[in-house]
Amino acid sequence: MSQESTQFDIIILGGGMVGAALACACRGRGWRIAVLDGAPPARDWPAGEVDLRVSALSRASQRILERLGAWPRMVELGVSVYREMHVWDAVGGASIHFDSAELGEPDLGHIVENRVTRLALWELLEAADEVTLLCPTQVEVLSISEAGARVVLADGTELDAKLVVGADGRDSLVRTVLGIATGGWGYDQRAIVCNLEPAHWHRETAWQRFLPTGPLAFLPLADGRCSIVWSADEGRAEELLAMDDAAFITELERAFQERLGPILSVGPRAAFPLQMQYAKSYVRPRAALVGDAAHAIHPLAGQGVNLGFLDIAALSDALEHARSHKRDIGGLATLRRYERARRGDNLLMLTAMDAFKRAFGNRIPPLVAARNLGLLTADQLGPLKKAFMRQALGLGEELPSLARADTVGADTKT
Repeated sequence: MSQESTQFDIIILGGGMVGAALACACRGRGWRIAVLDGAPPARDWPAGEVDLRVSALSRASQRILERLGAWPRMVELGVSVYREMHVWDAVGGASIHFDSAELGEPDLGHIVENRVTRLALWELLEAADEVTLLCPTQVEVLSISEAGARVVLADGTELDAKLVVGADGRDSLVRTVLGIATGGWGYDQRAIVCNLEPAHWHRETAWQRFLPTGPLAFLPLADGRCSIVWSADEGRAEELLAMDDAAFITELERAFQERLGPILSVGPRAAFPLQMQYAKSYVRPRAALVGDAAHAIHPLAGQGVNLGFLDIAALSDALEHARSHKRDIGGLATLRRYERARRGDNLLMLTAMDAFKRAFGNRIPPLVAARNLGLLTADQLGPLKKAFMRQALGLGEELPSLARADTVGADTKT
């Protein structure tokens, strides 16, 4: 990968899962691409160790990663299938059960360590002659105008591009430089994550119990362990983080009703704050936002990175449309095409997850009765439940080309 020229077609700030996926999607089209990130991916880790940060990847995300050529390497590094999901309410007791067999599908998705996904994508980029990876690096100056984008790195290197993409997270530098405002709010909650060993097999099932202080999810891992995400109000989170392992296990067993028997062991814990945030615009001339730079969502349905992968698939479609019609890839007309495809759908998902969070965190008796009735009704109405599953799996028709089931035979970039 040559670094002689500082002129690029696309500069991507952020080489995490979403940014790396976008770079992979843009290969092979005659563009020079630069990916900038502050830290390289993890290359190896102890056998049997599972990272604290995992994602529940949907079928649509799997299709995208398959077509980019990353999925076989991810399977080699380790993915964990889940075929069913049980959700129940701690207050009213109502529940709903999702089973992939009801749709004739092999599974509902996969639990994958974030580091596995990133490494598989990064290895593809390292083999791509048209991609320059600048990592670790630090951006000192970013300027964006209708004429183009310029990045000045900490070592004085200057990079120019027709398009800069912000895949740089919730505190996006690209979004700040563009002056794009955000909406949303904090939840005064933290998500506590750790891995544990239950006494009983998880049955390749994802489990989620809605507690008044936040949802608790048990996500199945291939070796029989579970990765948990426990979203709790700040006060409760502080208590849980301060406990020793024995006390934490006791609280977990109580909160989870020992659905998988006693908890035999628990690993280290970490926590991160939760918020809903959305950019009020995704694009400006010469610039676009994807992933968490454009939207941040409550983790109760595990949709965060899945929305990001759909973003990059839609942006890839918009850029390909511009290329095939000999139009400017950084022009506002091109980028608006991407924004129209994703902003409304993302906002709808953010709003729905916010509503779920508020509805299930409420103890007012009429609302408790209403949400329990809703769960029971949805569980008993087959067509409605199947519609929920199809949406979660990514089986809809209005999807970017990389994510659509009807393009299974399409050429995969390698």
